[in-house]
Amino acid sequence: MTQINFVHRLSRQTLWLTAAFVGSVVSQQSATAQWPGWGGPNHDFRVETSGLTNSWPADGPKQLWSRELGAGYSGIVADSGVLYTMYRDGKNEFTIAINAATGKTVWKKKYTANIPKDMTTRYGEGPNATPIIHGGRIYTLGVAGRVVCRKKNDGSLRWSHDLIKKSGAKVPGFGFAASPTIYKNTLIVAAGGKGTAIVAFDLKTGKVKWKSLDYGDGEDTGSIYSSPVIINVDGEDQGVLLTGIEVIGFDPKTGDLKWKHPHENQWKTNISMPVWGEGNLLYVTSGGEGGSRALHLTKSGNKTNVKEVWANKKMGIGQGNVIRVGNSVYGSAGGSSSAFLTSANVKTGEIGFKERGFAKAMMLHADGKFIILDENGKLGLIKTDGKTMKVLAEKKLLEKPAWTIPTLVGKTLYIRDTKVIMAIDLSGESSKGA
Repeated sequence: MTQINFVHRLSRQTLWLTAAFVGSVVSQQSATAQWPGWGGPNHDFRVETSGLTNSWPADGPKQLWSRELGAGYSGIVADSGVLYTMYRDGKNEFTIAINAATGKTVWKKKYTANIPKDMTTRYGEGPNATPIIHGGRIYTLGVAGRVVCRKKNDGSLRWSHDLIKKSGAKVPGFGFAASPTIYKNTLIVAAGGKGTAIVAFDLKTGKVKWKSLDYGDGEDTGSIYSSPVIINVDGEDQGVLLTGIEVIGFDPKTGDLKWKHPHENQWKTNISMPVWGEGNLLYVTSGGEGGSRALHLTKSGNKTNVKEVWANKKMGIGQGNVIRVGNSVYGSAGGSSSAFLTSANVKTGEIGFKERGFAKAMMLHADGKFIILDENGKLGLIKTDGKTMKVLAEKKLLEKPAWTIPTLVGKTLYIRDTKVIMAIDLSGESSKGA
């Protein structure tokens, strides 16, 4: 669960968390799930696979099935042949399990989710955050701040927690959007507010294990939309969270602040999840005046040293995820009417390419290619060496706004907009004769 037109001129921005995480990630997601949560198997929007198509016929790739769904931008997770996601219908938020092969409903559960009075619905009523699967359970966060744990086989309720009523969390301007993450036996949620910027729950019981920090109050520190991520700095696990005004490091066992570094745009609205990778480099980006920067993190005793390697406004990702491949980072920069697929050298900040052709887009990397889905619903394949890019295939399949990042399981791609969800065959076999 992200050029921006917030209440003060933000241009069409999805306020669910959109970013990628590359490199030495401490993956605490289910070891068996095919796509367990935000960012996929390794939390970096990259899939190790081969044999994907390099083209498709003029009428587009083969559709295996398509069905109605509902409003929202929640991502699609997958485990053992079943897909899970969220959507809204009227005043209710649904969690649904769908047979991945047929598109038929396995189960669906709902609860009433009235829109908080402090939330604007200018860009939709959610839900925005992506579920996460772990240990036979699925964890969700609704737009009104309800955290829910269910058994993934039948949807039965295990526990729930209202972040506003029980934890005093502050409602973000566009609703709760940061996808939860898992560290050891805790579910970590970016809640926002005084003393509740981050809340950790016991996975089994839902008991609050700790809550910490003062960010996301909607005033001096903006709102939190970026998902917390877990990295490892010189042997130490750390959580990283991009707030509305800075990027911070925290102890995932206690929530204690370890370090912070400024990163702010004119709206105090940062969405894209920071990217950690080789060389202990943390890439941070946002739209508007935020631009991008690279931070070098090292440990010295109990202290984490943070050095800014570079910062510029050549590439700013306001809405969308970022993927690191080698020494290059890739994303969709700019606004709805001026979007560019862009690459930059993560070590220097220098731009590799900046090309039009797609509206604001989300992306995956698999089989040496990027799979692109832009907000207008156009699906594409591109090939790049970091300095140039070539469009291999493209076809409009969904309707605007298509703000949900695709999910790839094997050679099947799952995509959705605010009305339908569909399965696409991306195997090389499906494109023969094109």
